[in-house]
Amino acid sequence: MNRQDPEGSIAGAAKAYSNWGRWGEDDRLGTLNFLTADKRREGAALVRRGVSFSLSQSFDMNGPQKGWRRRTNPVHTMLDTGTDAALGAQGFPHGIGGADDVIAMPLQCSTQWDGLGHIFDHGKAWNGRPAERVVTSDGDLVTGIEHMAPHVAGRGVLLDVGRVIGTDGELPDGFAITEDHLTATAEAHQVTVGRGDIVLVRTGQLARARREGWGDYAGGDAPGLSFTTAGWLHSSEIAAIATDTWGFEVRPNEFDHAFQPLHQVAIPNIGLLIGEMWDLDALAEDCARDGVHAFWLTAAPLPITGAVGSPVNPIAVK
Repeated sequence: MNRQDPEGSIAGAAKAYSNWGRWGEDDRLGTLNFLTADKRREGAALVRRGVSFSLSQSFDMNGPQKGWRRRTNPVHTMLDTGTDAALGAQGFPHGIGGADDVIAMPLQCSTQWDGLGHIFDHGKAWNGRPAERVVTSDGDLVTGIEHMAPHVAGRGVLLDVGRVIGTDGELPDGFAITEDHLTATAEAHQVTVGRGDIVLVRTGQLARARREGWGDYAGGDAPGLSFTTAGWLHSSEIAAIATDTWGFEVRPNEFDHAFQPLHQVAIPNIGLLIGEMWDLDALAEDCARDGVHAFWLTAAPLPITGAVGSPVNPIAVK
């Protein structure tokens, strides 16, 4: 990896780790193809205690967004309220009343998945398709997030790198998580990571943001995966990966004059489903107590036709 040559490093990794054509020219799922029926049965068999954890942050006005590229926090508005019902303003018969509401938000303002149409590499979308023919003003016409909605459920694995490698359960901003860190964490947890798994990487940054304030959580410096993990992301054949940070990869990025280079390899070339801003803290505490870091995980995106990302409320069950 040449810090002064992001273009060359990205091109080399894209060529070495490309999955283009692996599942046919019409593929819309990328690495989710690794999440088979057998893998789902394996994940379901992990449920022992029946305890469940929501891995989602809240969707409200108190979120971390600052307006970067017009990303804002959710705006929740009531259309009908109990006040309307009590005053008889709703016009319904025999005393019935109700409440109704609406929410306006970017699809990637809180806990979310990056779809395969989210990132391009030199004008190419997932599977080598021309980006201009995939995502238009009408949305993602080929790999819209709705195609993934039935599939994201299986064996989840937590790699609490913050707890194993960090100090007091947290990694500092700018810490690049390497393959060695991921492997050492898996060994410390006595858990395997492999084909079809949904991997969750906890850095501890979200816990720090909640303690100290959002600051630049949405887009600023952060611990995250090193660009050098591209080979591991490809060779491990995981189905998806998610972190408790805004951008998944380490920030500042490891190259001069670069922006999210690992995204550029992982999404359009590997076909990897990436999750960001997941709340892994309660799950991590439970895993630390009982020593079990594998569980049933369901994390279906909303089937929003043509969307390149989606909010999600992931549920881990142990």
